[in-house]
Amino acid sequence: MTCYYDEESDAPVYVPFFRDQAEVKRAHAKQFIKYLKERQSKICLLVTKRPDVEYWGTDLQAIVIALEMEKELHKHLQELKSLASKNSETDHLEFLKNFLGKQKRNIKYLEYQHSYQKELERLTVEEGTSGEPAEASGRGLTSEGNTASPPL
Repeated sequence: MTCYYDEESDAPVYVPFFRDQAEVKRAHAKQFIKYLKERQSKICLLVTKRPDVEYWGTDLQAIVIALEMEKELHKHLQELKSLASKNSETDHLEFLKNFLGKQKRNIKYLEYQHSYQKELERLTVEEGTSGEPAEASGRGLTSEGNTASPPL
């Protein structure tokens, strides 16, 4: 998703998150493969299909797609955790705990961005009817006058 946005200065605030996550996901994939090789496991790499979207549309649509992808990954990690638990694989459970925590944090961040973008779109519509320009870049002030920032 990061390739969709160029280095423009008015890129939405979540674009650095997308860039960072692309690198993090790549590093996680390497960690998984290394973990499996160390345990002499058979490695079967499934084809990962890219999203069926050519144009991300609005900021809100891009966030919704990213959120769906993060939730899908979290679901797969939960399935692995369940299988490891069923087979009493304590090492595998410990290994997965780190990834599941990061996934929860990513989902929380994207849910925050989702609600923030919805509020921006609502304000844009309201301000558009009043004739005043609206801030739609994902930066700036919330309706309460506070700077938008993700939850910690």
